[in-house]
Order: sequence, then structure tokens, then C-alpha cells
Amino acid sequence: MSALTPGSTIAGARRALTAALRAGGCDSPDLDVRLLISHALALDHGAVISAADRLLTPDETARLAALAERRLKGEPVARIRGSKEFWSLELAVTPDVLVPRPETETVVEAALAAAETRTGSGALRIADLGTGSGALLIALLYELPNATGIGTDRSLAALGVARANATRHGLPTRAQFAACDYGAALAGGFDLVVSNPPYIASGDIEALAREVRDHDPRLALDGGPDGLDPYRALAADARRLLRPGGTMISELGQGQAEAVSQIMRAGGLNVLLPIRPDLAGIPRAIAVTH
Repeated sequence: MSALTPGSTIAGARRALTAALRAGGCDSPDLDVRLLISHALALDHGAVISAADRLLTPDETARLAALAERRLKGEPVARIRGSKEFWSLELAVTPDVLVPRPETETVVEAALAAAETRTGSGALRIADLGTGSGALLIALLYELPNATGIGTDRSLAALGVARANATRHGLPTRAQFAACDYGAALAGGFDLVVSNPPYIASGDIEALAREVRDHDPRLALDGGPDGLDPYRALAADARRLLRPGGTMISELGQGQAEAVSQIMRAGGLNVLLPIRPDLAGIPRAIAVTH
């Protein structure tokens, strides 16, 4: 990559690559470059700063240039690094799973709030429908040491990623995984059911940012003609899956709050208001009971 020259220092490479990514239209060039340098050199952020004046070796220069070129072509940093932080937990991601988004942490917050109001004794049981990388289930089990859970997904490859992430965070005995469509293979009796379902209308996928459109699995994006098919499936299964007093929390796409609320109410469910917003103020996590 022309932005990097032989004999650059780490600080010089950081400046050059940040300028190149900014000119290439990347939304967060400073953060992207910091993460790429950390990954390429196997250094944490503090080490990158303390070693700012160190000269890059030719191999390091070539490696870093190749990673930056991938980013300029639209590949997300998480895909390049093969991991993404979610709820302060580092999770492996592959082309088979959605990259966890910060807004999905809103579902974790809503589920933890629901867990605080739980009545009854015994280990809390959680189901994560369409688990992908396992982000929701793993975050909740991490925060709720008395809980056990199961994650489902139609993709066997995704389940492999989720299982590996659960093991990485010391949860293999508390997290199980099953291949099925949402809750089809589950018997019920759950205190919490969570889901980040596909919610993009089929016809809108091509208009998504290239980082999403070209790199996230379509199975994790496509919510059917109106983007609401998964919510219909969740509403149909919620009463069977939830124990009395249990709560189901689902992530929402922008502008879907009212339509999804209607679907849930039509399924005989009570929508808990207000719907929890994400940090941008967008209604993001809908909670229902029966």
C-alpha cells in the first residue's frame, strides 16, 4: 500500500494509514488503524503507544499494508481481526456469523433488568434464538452466575462459533447449543428468551453499507419481504417457550417498534413499555410477557 513506506515508525504508519482510510471513506479511521496495528503487531493499545518510535520491519510493513488494503475494500475490522468485543467480552467471529453490534447490548440490558424482577427459585434458564456468535447468551451467562442457557441457530457453522466462544469464556457446562429454527426444538420453561433476529426487508439488503451487505451472512440479515417474518415466528412460540412470569426480549430494527408491538399483541403477549432505546435513542429492545 503506497501510504506505507519502508522504515516507517509505528507512529508514522498510524498517521499515514489513518489519512488513507479517511480519504477512502472509512467512518472511524483512527479506531480502525489502532485495531489493525494492534492485530498486525500482536500488541495491545498501551504497547502500541509506548513503542510509537519503533521502526517497522519489512514483514510488519507488508502485513499492515495488506490489512489496511482489505479495510479500504470494505472488509470490516472485526472480520479482518477475526474477533469483536461485545459487553466487554472478546468474541470470535467468522463469515458464518453476524458481527455483534453495540446496539445489541440494549437487549442484554433489558434482559438483566427482567432477571432482577424474576420470582421463584432455582437456576435461571435462558434461551437465545438465532444465537449466531453466541453474543447474547454468553453475555447473560457471564452476568448471571446462577443461570444456564441454550442457543439455537439454523447454521451448524454458526453454532460451532458460539460453542467455541462459550468455551473461551469458561461457560461450556452452562451453555448448550441446538440446531433448529428459533425455538422449534425447545420444550419451554424458560425464564428469559432473547433474540437478535434478522430484520432487514429482503429488498433492502442491497442498499446496506458494503461492510454489512458484502460480509455479514444473508441468513442473519434477511427478515423476509417486510423484515418482520422472524417476529411472527417468535410471537407464535413465545407462550410455549416462556414459563409463567418469564420475559422475551427481541432486538428491533429502526422504525419497527409499532409493527412488532402489534405482532406480539396479536399473539396474546403483553408488551412492556417503554420499549428500551439504544444510545442513539432508537427503540431497540422490545420485552413481552404472557
